[in-house]
Amino acid sequence: MRMNVPARPGEVDLPPLSARSVVLSLLLGAHPPELTARDLVAGVERFGVGGSTVRAALSRMVAAGDLRRADGVYRLSDRLLERRRRQDDAVHPHTRAWDGDWEMPVITATGRDPADRAGLRTRLSDLRLAELREGVWLRPANLGRPWPADLDGVVRRFTARPDAPARELAESLWPLDAWARTARALLAHVEGARQPADRFTGLAAVVRHLLVDPVLPAVLLPDDWPGAELRALYDQHRRELSAAVLGTAP
Repeated sequence: MRMNVPARPGEVDLPPLSARSVVLSLLLGAHPPELTARDLVAGVERFGVGGSTVRAALSRMVAAGDLRRADGVYRLSDRLLERRRRQDDAVHPHTRAWDGDWEMPVITATGRDPADRAGLRTRLSDLRLAELREGVWLRPANLGRPWPADLDGVVRRFTARPDAPARELAESLWPLDAWARTARALLAHVEGARQPADRFTGLAAVVRHLLVDPVLPAVLLPDDWPGAELRALYDQHRRELSAAVLGTAP
């Protein structure tokens, strides 16, 4: 399972702000995910992006199918609503008590082209599964997320209790120490940010990092795992930043 960990410990991946990225972040963080053109322009302008640039970005995003516009209100497309759902699940994952069982989906479909195989691997990774060997995926059965019905034709699911010690198996499937190092670097960056733009880019990196948190049972995690702290920081600063940028209640 690929994780967005930095090349060197302590680094964080913070791409520069663009009008599109700020618009998407504002809408992905809004509840409900819709804002007027006026609010979006005013919100993005706070990050030093001119109003004409924002309006041009909005037009391009509507043309590309990223956004829908009706009566001066911009809403996320269905594809981006699914991204928002994943983002919300990343910040507030649905877990259940773990009894020692592991999910084991096995790819049974054959004859798929490379693009289809790559797409399937991405979807299984998005379900917080890790590949034990080619075609065999695994994770502790502690998540309450639904299984996509359309995968039933290409994947068969089993329940297993591997012979290997559970904690050692988890460490072999996910780079947990690297994930934790990046999480701590992001915590330090967001807490130390003095400018809204720096905090904004930091929060965007936080939610990307949470998307690849395997959300393992506590007994399988290293000591001082920073997952809960990173989620709490994101919730706190997202509300404060939305209040400052859009004038909403924190």
